[in-house]
Amino acid sequence: MITTPMKILISGASGFIGTNLRQYLDKHMPGITFCMLVRKKTGAGREVLWEDLHTTSLDDIDAVIHLAGLAHDTKNTNDDAAYFLVNFELTKMLYDWFLKSKAKRFIYVSSVKAIADVVQGVLTEEAEPSPVTAYGKSKLKAEEYIQQLSLGVTDKKFYILRPCMVHGPGNKGNLNLFYKFVLKGLPYPLGAFENTRSFLSVDNFCFVCEQLLTEDIPSGAYNLADDHPLSTKELFNIIADTSQRKARIWNIPRGLVRTMACTGGLFKLPVNAERLEKLTESYVVCNRKIKAALKIKTMPVGVKEGIARTISSFEK
Repeated sequence: MITTPMKILISGASGFIGTNLRQYLDKHMPGITFCMLVRKKTGAGREVLWEDLHTTSLDDIDAVIHLAGLAHDTKNTNDDAAYFLVNFELTKMLYDWFLKSKAKRFIYVSSVKAIADVVQGVLTEEAEPSPVTAYGKSKLKAEEYIQQLSLGVTDKKFYILRPCMVHGPGNKGNLNLFYKFVLKGLPYPLGAFENTRSFLSVDNFCFVCEQLLTEDIPSGAYNLADDHPLSTKELFNIIADTSQRKARIWNIPRGLVRTMACTGGLFKLPVNAERLEKLTESYVVCNRKIKAALKIKTMPVGVKEGIARTISSFEK
């Protein structure tokens, strides 16, 4: 176990996950300091421009956390080249630097979408990669590059993390959309869809990163998810309970819902056909491998507690 203060080079530090991660590590790893890898300097702490990575002295860096990336866009405003430029080329640049540096640990935050856009049953690390989108393909290409260059490397550790949907304070995704529905007393119109999804509390994500930085964990790729998946109905009820509101769920026929989504008339819900699919598909992720590596039986934060924490943060 590493107990001495660490210096971390981190990309994507100002994003939703990066902000929560820095706060968590500050609290749980006394003396930790960060050097932010940025596109444009802000003057907030120690910063290094991406373009200066190979010419800046960073001999004191102990570990790298690579969070920066171009997220999947359901509005399809990004072209394929943009995904590969950000998600692959920047990862390649950073991992090349890492292998030549004195840093000993590299955490790359990929995505379950690098492996599968649709899951039949439960997604494990043994699944054959079959990404469909440019986002998933670019993430997978970065993973493969890291794994290929790590063959034979014995004095450094690399970790590829594949989180499912991460939520927490500062998150503005689908949970925020559901929360607004509950708050306004609007009915949830997708009750006819019997889907089950895995979620990941940002606190659980941060816990895993802390363990990877401080403990002797085998290198490799790991799925990240809370211990239990939730149906959308369960999720909606947790949000209502946390907000002290009554859950209203309508079981509108699925065919009618899909038609309304395509025409933009789904109760003023900002949902197109692709987002509807994301809201109603089942996507269950297995987290047994990471728990076995960390020698834990359960994640620190239960799925219902994590959702409640996120919803409570919306009310502040």
